[in-house]
Amino acid sequence: MSIELITLLMLSSLIAVILLGFPIGLSLAGIATVFGVIFIGPQVANVFMLRLYVVFADYILIAIPLFIFMGIIIERSGIATRLYDTMYVLLGKLKGGLAIATVMSCTIFAAATGVVGATVVTMGIMSLPAMMKYKYDKALASGAICAGGALGILIPPSILILVYAPVANVSVGALLIGAFIPGLVLACLYVVYIAVRCFITPSMGPSLAPGEIRVTLWQKTRMFLTSVFPVCMLILAVLGSIFFGLAAPTEAAAIGAFAAVIMAAAYKALKMGVLKEAAIRTMTTSAMVYMVVIGASFFTSVFMRLGCGRVVESLVLGLPFGKWGILITMWLIIIVMGAFLDWIGIVMIVVPLFTPIAAKLGFDPIWFALMNIVVLQTSFLTPPFAYTIFYLKGIAPPEVTLAHIYRGVIPFLLLMLLAVLIFSLFPSIIMFAPKAAGLI
Repeated sequence: MSIELITLLMLSSLIAVILLGFPIGLSLAGIATVFGVIFIGPQVANVFMLRLYVVFADYILIAIPLFIFMGIIIERSGIATRLYDTMYVLLGKLKGGLAIATVMSCTIFAAATGVVGATVVTMGIMSLPAMMKYKYDKALASGAICAGGALGILIPPSILILVYAPVANVSVGALLIGAFIPGLVLACLYVVYIAVRCFITPSMGPSLAPGEIRVTLWQKTRMFLTSVFPVCMLILAVLGSIFFGLAAPTEAAAIGAFAAVIMAAAYKALKMGVLKEAAIRTMTTSAMVYMVVIGASFFTSVFMRLGCGRVVESLVLGLPFGKWGILITMWLIIIVMGAFLDWIGIVMIVVPLFTPIAAKLGFDPIWFALMNIVVLQTSFLTPPFAYTIFYLKGIAPPEVTLAHIYRGVIPFLLLMLLAVLIFSLFPSIIMFAPKAAGLI
C-alpha cells in the first residue's frame, strides 16, 4: 500500500472516529494502535512505551495542573465578583459601559485563571442579567461575554500554550510572555468596537442613569485596591518571574498556585470544601489533557514513522499560492477544524504537521506559534460547535437564545481575523516581549 493511501486512510479514519463522538485522546491512540500494528508490527508497543515515558517526564507539562489549580482557587475566591463590581462602578455610566466592563473583567480574570469555561460561566452569571436589566442588545451582550471569555486561552497563564510549546518544540516561556500583548490588543479591539457601536446606536448599550451609581472616590479606590490590584500582583508574580529570568514556567506556575491560595485566604474563602473541589477538578481536567497529549503522541509517532508527515508536507508546499498563500491556507484549515473540534485536538493534529512546513517557508517559529494561538481562539467562537456559545447558553436566561449568541459572536470573530491581519503586517507587535525578555 502506498504511503499516500496510508496517509489518507489515517487522517480520514481519525476524523470519522472523532465525529462519531469518541473522546479525542482515545481516538488518537486507537487509530495509532490499529495502523501501527498493521504496518509496523507488534513492536509498535515499544514505541508507545517510549512516548509514554517522554510525556510523563516532560517538566513543562507539570505546569498544567498547577495553573488549573490556581485558576480554580481564584474562581472560588470571589475575585471575579469583586472585579465586575469595580468595573461596573467605574464604567457603568458610559454608553455600552456594562459590556466594556464585562470585556475588561474577562481580560483580567482570564489572566488570573487561563481557563475559558470558568471565565465565560462566571462572567455570564454576573454580567448578563445586569445587561438584560438595563435593556442591552442581547447579541452584543452575548458576544462580549463569549469573546472576553475566549481571551483565557490566549492571555497567560494559558493551558493552550503549555500544551502547544512542547508539541511545536519551542520555548514555553517565549510563548507565555509573547501572548500577553496580542491578548491586550484583542481586548482593546473589543472595547473600541463596543464603544463605537453603542455611540452610533445608543439603544444597544444605554448608559446608567446619573443617580444609579453613588460611590465616593475613596470607595472606588478601595474597590480597586481590593479587587484589581491583587490580581495584577498575581499576574506579575507569574509572568514577571519568567520575564526577569527568576523562574522557569513550571516554577512560575507553582508561585502562581501558592499566591492564589494566599489570596483566597486573604478573602476568607480558603475552606476545606474549596480545597477539596479544587483538587478534584484539577485532577480530572489534568487527566483529560494528559490523555489527549498521550494519544496524540502515539498518533504522531506512527504517522511520522510511516512517512505520512512527508506526504502532507509535500502536498502543502506544492500548493501554487506562494509562502503567504500557504500560510493562509494552514490558518483556514485551523479555522474550519475549530468549527468541529476543540483546541487541544487541533493542536495535537496540525501543529506537528504545520510547524516544519512553516520553518521551511522561512517563518520564525515563535511568531508562527503565537499566530496559530491567536487563530486557535476562533475555535471558541466559530459555530456550530463553539464552546463559549454553549457555556453561555447553559447559564443564560430564557430570553437569550442561541440565535442571539450566534449573531453576537460574529463581529468579535471578525475582529479576531483583523488582529491576525495586524500581527501579520506588523510582526514586531507580538515579537517585542519575547525579544525584550531575551527568550529569543
